[in-house]
Amino acid sequence: MVTQPPQDDYQDDEKTSRQKEIEDWLPITSSRNAKWWYSAFHNVTAMVGAGVLGLPYAMSQLGWGPGVAVLVLSWIITLYTLWQMVEMHEMVPGKRFDRYHELGQHAFGEKLGLYIVVPQQLIVEIGVCIVYMVTGGKSLKKFHELVCEDCKSIKLTYFIMIFASVHFVLSHLPNFNSISGVSLAAAVMSLSYSTIAWAASASKGVQEDVEYGYKAKSTAGTVFNFFSGLGDVAFAYAGHNVVLEIQATIPSTPEKPSKGPMWRGVIVAYIVVALCYFPVALVGYYIFGNNVEDNILMSLKKPAWLIATANIFVVIHVIGSYQIYAMPVFDMMETLLVKKLNFRPTTILRFCVRSFYVAATMFVGMTFPFFGGLLAFFGGFAFAPTTYFLPCIIWLAIYKPRKYSLSWWANWVCIVFGLFLMVLSPIGGLRTIVIQSKGYKFYS
Repeated sequence: MVTQPPQDDYQDDEKTSRQKEIEDWLPITSSRNAKWWYSAFHNVTAMVGAGVLGLPYAMSQLGWGPGVAVLVLSWIITLYTLWQMVEMHEMVPGKRFDRYHELGQHAFGEKLGLYIVVPQQLIVEIGVCIVYMVTGGKSLKKFHELVCEDCKSIKLTYFIMIFASVHFVLSHLPNFNSISGVSLAAAVMSLSYSTIAWAASASKGVQEDVEYGYKAKSTAGTVFNFFSGLGDVAFAYAGHNVVLEIQATIPSTPEKPSKGPMWRGVIVAYIVVALCYFPVALVGYYIFGNNVEDNILMSLKKPAWLIATANIFVVIHVIGSYQIYAMPVFDMMETLLVKKLNFRPTTILRFCVRSFYVAATMFVGMTFPFFGGLLAFFGGFAFAPTTYFLPCIIWLAIYKPRKYSLSWWANWVCIVFGLFLMVLSPIGGLRTIVIQSKGYKFYS
């Protein structure tokens, strides 16, 4: 038996020490000392988006029966798929799938796993960041109009720039644990503005000429609006793209795996999600009927100070959400540069990469600010797979449950429901974009 020359060992050691150095530098894997409540507020911040303010409008497009059914079904299905993700994080003993695509690669193979997961994950994360640029800008503009009624009106474009300026600073926080303060503030804000939205609606009382029928005059219009409503709901439940990345920050030992504290955080997060979503959707629709705006805060004209406060809460929450969704993108970009293109892991590299990303999302947000249609379009296209059925497909591929067993049925129901969402909602969203963009002037 020939012994290996020692220089190979030396090269291996060098390789692993470089890998370790890179892992310690990358945002997802650099710090693993998170507490379970970090996962709770990271998940709330990721899940409860500005999408919650569009839920009454989605209800008006879906109607009472289908609307409630879709909301509740989505809550149950996404909780189930989230549980699957948490379980699968450490299903191979001694290995952790710190990123969504690593799980995909384990299930579908090195190449295919990347091709399936990464494009969808990027569409979701970059899509959310762009939409949040617009939301942040719009809420700031609304705040400015409410607080200072006699002021000269300022273009939305400038407000998006003002909002982006915060991210040029915040995006240089190195990893998930370092943004936990921002995330906590964001999670508290999401509960606050949701409560303002439904409590202020309830205090107004049911409007006099309230109607609950479908608003569109033609059958085609009703059907398209229905599809669009599905997309809005799909968007509201899209926190799964960052679940594994959040779980990666929790410490783990064979005796105490990370799924315990993570799951506890998820349960708390989901209770908060229910407290935000159901009252806003149901009370908002009940009070305003089908005349509700696609952002419920716009329907509540008075009291001005309260709506102004809610808008600032939205801004603070969206700041946190943007960071949570941007972190995995930073991780991918930095991994690519350092591992594939052999750049040195330095602060300057990080500064350039992240500033570029913030500038790019800001620019796209300024160019296409039709908020509602974009939500439904992205919602169906990429949120439905990554949230509703990709975890189920991975689960079936890896665990291979017995045909017609409970697990088998549960997964297939989710897959069918998710596919249904994925195919139908972009159709409605695209139509909305086309209608809204007819009268749109660039950078107005």
